[in-house]
Amino acid sequence: MGKQVNNLANTSFLAAHTKHFIVLLLFVSSFNIQGQELHYQNGKKYTLGDITVSGNSSFSEQTIVTYSGLRKGKEITIPGEDISTAIKKLWNSKLFSDIEVYVTKIEKDTAFLEIRLSDLPQLNELKINGVKKSKKEKIIEENKLKKGTKVTENLITTTKNFLTNKYKKEGYLNSKVYINTVDVKDSIQTARVNMVLNIDKGEKVKIKDIVFNGNTVLSDKKLRKSMKSTKKINRLRIFKRSKFIDSAYQADLSSVIEKYKENGYRDARILSDSLIINDDKTISLQIDINEGELYTFGDITFIGNTVYSNEYLSRILRIKKGDTYNGVLLQERIADNSKPDAFDITNEYQNHGYLFSTINPVEVSADNNVIDMEIRIIEGKPAYFNSVTVVGNDKTNDHVIYREIRTRPGQLYRKANVVRTVRELGQLGFFDAQEISPNFNNPNPNEGTIDMEYSVKETGSSQIELQGGYGGGGFIGTLGLSFNNFSIKDIFKKDAYKPIPMGDGQKLALRLQASRFYQTYSFSFSEPWLGGKRPVQFSSSLSHTKQFLYNPQTRNADKSRSFNITGITFGLAKRLTVPDDFFTLSQAISYQRYDLNNYNTGLFTFGDGYSNNLSYTIGLSRNNTSVDPIYPTAGSNFGITAKLSIPYSLFNGVDYEALKDERDANLSKRDDINNSTAERENAQTRIAEIDQERYKWLEFYKVSFKGDWYTQIVKDLVLKPSVEFGLLGAYNNARGVIPFERFFVGGDGLGNYSLDGRESIQLRGYPNQSLSDQDGGTIYNKFSLELRYPITLKASAKIYALGFLEGGASYNSFRDYNPFNINRSAGLGIRIFMPAFGLLGIDFGHGFDALPGETVKHGWETHFIIGQQF
Repeated sequence: MGKQVNNLANTSFLAAHTKHFIVLLLFVSSFNIQGQELHYQNGKKYTLGDITVSGNSSFSEQTIVTYSGLRKGKEITIPGEDISTAIKKLWNSKLFSDIEVYVTKIEKDTAFLEIRLSDLPQLNELKINGVKKSKKEKIIEENKLKKGTKVTENLITTTKNFLTNKYKKEGYLNSKVYINTVDVKDSIQTARVNMVLNIDKGEKVKIKDIVFNGNTVLSDKKLRKSMKSTKKINRLRIFKRSKFIDSAYQADLSSVIEKYKENGYRDARILSDSLIINDDKTISLQIDINEGELYTFGDITFIGNTVYSNEYLSRILRIKKGDTYNGVLLQERIADNSKPDAFDITNEYQNHGYLFSTINPVEVSADNNVIDMEIRIIEGKPAYFNSVTVVGNDKTNDHVIYREIRTRPGQLYRKANVVRTVRELGQLGFFDAQEISPNFNNPNPNEGTIDMEYSVKETGSSQIELQGGYGGGGFIGTLGLSFNNFSIKDIFKKDAYKPIPMGDGQKLALRLQASRFYQTYSFSFSEPWLGGKRPVQFSSSLSHTKQFLYNPQTRNADKSRSFNITGITFGLAKRLTVPDDFFTLSQAISYQRYDLNNYNTGLFTFGDGYSNNLSYTIGLSRNNTSVDPIYPTAGSNFGITAKLSIPYSLFNGVDYEALKDERDANLSKRDDINNSTAERENAQTRIAEIDQERYKWLEFYKVSFKGDWYTQIVKDLVLKPSVEFGLLGAYNNARGVIPFERFFVGGDGLGNYSLDGRESIQLRGYPNQSLSDQDGGTIYNKFSLELRYPITLKASAKIYALGFLEGGASYNSFRDYNPFNINRSAGLGIRIFMPAFGLLGIDFGHGFDALPGETVKHGWETHFIIGQQF
């Protein structure tokens, strides 16, 4: 007897899985049932008999039947939803393919079923063609193509679409991805396939031209400039490429409309845009615009405000009746999302506790192209902090963080305090400044409370400096340890060494440096909150250096002739509250003793003797850079410092005018070739004695100024202009300017081993200290312009590239001083900051001027930066 076969599968389910054709066939034996009798409306109830499983599967028959939800003895309707539901369950397990269910036999009210299916194949081997080896692992990870993964049509389609879109975003508009699978034939019963992934990225598609049609008010140039990410080919452009990325292009079309809104054309719209493929494999973009008509602001009224008057809010809004309509400016004056500390109405409310306030501008009339606005304000209740917590600090003690926090439980909410807290935590240097996040928890507008949580991520705050190199005629070894989050109170606690006592925010630094010609030892310690209640920083340092005279005959150090410098410094720095609390007043007292033992050089006229340097330093600085101290994006940092000695010549009773005259006379005797050798030697001896008297206690004043400003141009592209000035002078002209504490301009700016108070001033493009006399200058100025762009700002390594223009010079007196007579340079560089090693970098500078005594410009100079301040 022939079998009648009818498809009983749920048609909607089949439509949803067109790529996986699932068939449900009903084989009816012993009965002659017409097709129209098998419609769902005419379904009949049966009791399930035996359910058999066939096909290619490694799963047991019992497991497959259990997955389906069918069981012997269960009452189902045929035709009906029961079998379709079973197929869905098997399909949703993502283990099988080619699922088919048959009714093999019907005996009275009992139906017997057969489930025929195959296992989804597992991925055996994957071969990727068309990309570099280093990129293959990422493709496997992103698309979950590990060995053993179930290979479905969905997996293949998803992988293909993901890679195609990925390369299109990178500018490969014509990228193609092909995926082929081949069954593995072996003795293993599990279905397996090998996959071949062929990637053809093609060439990057660049934009040859962007053409606008219909624009008369704004030129093509202005409209193209408003498109931040979509640019046509320009070989002079460095930071923005001309590749086409559709998502960026769509965003830039919105930017074009925003540009019109800024200029009063509220109704401007894009009529159409088209992409034209050129013969040279570039594309051109054609954009048709309807500019609409010019609108102006009419009456602007405030509704719902009780805290601030209409007049005060109008002064913040700074938009008057009759001004050209500017929707972008209006939104910025209400809430500027690009600047957390902007002067706008929303911030004004939030800085006075109204966290739950809402401010919405509404157009109420646009008659005759004049737009009347209502600024509708719901002030809400003032918000108070219910709790303030910090999470993420595993090493830094809570009190170090809480003393920097500007928000307190029970305190009125002020947005400015939250922004300032984020900055202060970032400036500590103990946390990744990019990861500090203020989280608002449990906001309760009805009660006016909010819980504040600051989330931080610890980063390495200690640094080690271990260097070896050749310089100054011999090998130089350096060992430096800097612990920037030290805890001196735990120094005798064994359990605190992990590997060192940490968490109290103190700084401890040790540095040893030695070569054949010198030895340097230094130790410093600072406590940022002396006493723990006020931001008063206490600092101290102790240093000693021993320099040996170079013997030109043996080319070794003559250790019987030395110059020793021993110094100690104590300082206090207090954060001020007036004019604002970004100002710091610092003071320090330092003492240095210079001992010369048969150390005759051109620096002094005496080789045996000593000098004492007791000085007082006072400085005023202001630092409001934001937020990351390694890569500031806004704010400024400037300081002026004066270092003063005691004016001994006012009360020590020495006639320095007479000493000066006697010295000048002996100089004439020493330089007069008509005098005998003995007379010249006696004159030189007397000069040394006079200079010993002049420099027994150093007398001087030294004034320095340095200012840096940071401006964010586009996203993270930062412009940093800088200016520096320094002056070393004498109270008594008869004593003259001391040979210590001088300025040495040129090179990488890294201080050398000498501790005689000299300052090394960076001016790239020239050799170190090459732009000053051998004994240094008494005046210098420097101007710099630096453009910075970050490559990565992750905690593990912050890397940024830079370009610079700078100029500067040193002078021996005010008579020589000319701020426009400077040595100029330009170049490129890169900086890498790793928490364990500090700042590393390299600069390639081109000096445009000749070195002193030369006539040809200096040209290129390479500088390596190690541990320099940022």
